[in-house]
Amino acid sequence: MKNYTFLSLFKKYSTASFWLIAATVLALICANTPIREWYFGLLEKPVSVSFGDFNIFSHHGEPFTFQVLINDFLMAIFFLSVGLEIKREILVGELSSIKKAILPIIGACGGMLIPVLVFCLICPSEAGMMRGAAIPMATDIAFSLGVLAMFGKRVPIGLKVFLTTLAVADDLGGILVIAICYTSEIAWSWMLLALLMVVAMLIANHYNVKSKTYYLVAGAIMWYSMLNSGVHATISGVVAALCIPASIGKGTRYYIERIRRNISEFPEVEVTDRHQVVVFSNDEIQMLKSVESAADHLISPLQHLEDDLREFINYIILPLFAFANAGVYLGNVSFGDIFSGVSLAVMLGLVVGKFLGVFSFSWLAIKTKIASMPSGVNWKSFASVCMLCGIGFTVSMFIADLAYSPLGADGRAMLDLAKLGILCGTIASALIGALLLNRTLPKENK
Repeated sequence: MKNYTFLSLFKKYSTASFWLIAATVLALICANTPIREWYFGLLEKPVSVSFGDFNIFSHHGEPFTFQVLINDFLMAIFFLSVGLEIKREILVGELSSIKKAILPIIGACGGMLIPVLVFCLICPSEAGMMRGAAIPMATDIAFSLGVLAMFGKRVPIGLKVFLTTLAVADDLGGILVIAICYTSEIAWSWMLLALLMVVAMLIANHYNVKSKTYYLVAGAIMWYSMLNSGVHATISGVVAALCIPASIGKGTRYYIERIRRNISEFPEVEVTDRHQVVVFSNDEIQMLKSVESAADHLISPLQHLEDDLREFINYIILPLFAFANAGVYLGNVSFGDIFSGVSLAVMLGLVVGKFLGVFSFSWLAIKTKIASMPSGVNWKSFASVCMLCGIGFTVSMFIADLAYSPLGADGRAMLDLAKLGILCGTIASALIGALLLNRTLPKENK
């Protein structure tokens, strides 16, 4: 059952990676062709949803731009999805016990610490530049699993589980960094309202309230409160996810029996042609609705919401984020800029730092018998997957924006160089990782 969960997650993210790549390429084309002014103008367009004088999408009286809407609102929904995955894995998945989780967690810790160290060693020790030290610590789960998916059945399930679990733990580390390091001065009145929403959701959870609408409304209020509190608003998505019930209501046996009874009583329908029109009687329609209703009672709000968000995240939010944030104008960038300063620090942090951090910490944990090597995996294929951990995109881009956008014109220049470093580091890690995997994986998974 757990293998099925990971295979589903593996398929989900390998599909999402295609749309991320397409949106990234489109953004780079738009930013470096004659439609450049239209592209950057689009990102700066104001967005307004108002009730009288109250604009939901505004901060300190200023309306969101299209890019801010994506980064501060839609990405909160993305982090809600991430939070739901983290909670599920902690409760019933590979993070549910120390024995199962220890290796990817230790690997993730190394994969966060060493890239930061590499960044600090390479980047000039200027206060503004050092704000981006956390950029190379993130692994993009969609891109990395997308590369791994190219090798199909050649990839042992142990490698898939390790990379997926590490990426989930890595996301949790990135969330903590965003909450701690990129929080401005806190407005405690707004923070109090956000905390009240958390309490309201926890109380509802305790009294077995299963309404997704209740938690989403409370989460939306918490998002707006955090937006005005100084804590980055996307954190509200993770907090809300941790408050959403993962259990189902009472009467499980009753609903299972109801499904079985309806299925057994449903008449056989022979379909001989895919264009054949099938018309059900009113009683048969009611049976189908009864099965649907019973099934809804057997799926927890957490899994229901995670499933509802999947396509919206993969096909709308992540591609939009890539389109809005990957567009780097290369006209002002020289070849030397790629190999100096912020760009070089981010690139080597991803390519060298992530590999060294994940592999060395994992090697140490296995050699000291704190953890064991995943089944069906040797050191060569394990090292190849560690190389894929240098694929950083979504959270890296997000942290880069948080780090440098507040610094004005100088910050904008550093942000472009950081994005360039992320793109170069991601491409290099993906290519090197893919070449190594092709050499080290068995020709077919036995």
